[in-house]
Amino acid sequence: MASAITKWLVDPNRNPLAALHMKTLSNRLRNYGLRYDDLYDPMYDLDVKEALNRLPREIVDARNQRLKRALDLSMKHAYLPDDLKAMQTPFRSYLQEMLALVKRERAEREALGALPLYQRSIP
Repeated sequence: MASAITKWLVDPNRNPLAALHMKTLSNRLRNYGLRYDDLYDPMYDLDVKEALNRLPREIVDARNQRLKRALDLSMKHAYLPDDLKAMQTPFRSYLQEMLALVKRERAEREALGALPLYQRSIP
């Protein structure tokens, strides 16, 4: 029962508040030219760091460029021009599949009793 309620709460197709939240988040990400996956911090979650290491160099470079542009715009108290905002795709994922693979591998290693590949400590 709790699972069904939770699914309803986060599904933007069924919950109007979730749809409103998704639209607001989309607008804020478009203002700075970011994607949702850019918000993951590799210093906080080592699984994200490992997933980013496995991605092709071009994708990681594009992510770093988007983050630099967002920081620059934020420091200038400015937003992207409207023509560039229209081209942004804030919910096109590039990290989720690799992150899911890394998490499955880590869970499999833990289930088999193997040592972790990296120490899970927060800097």
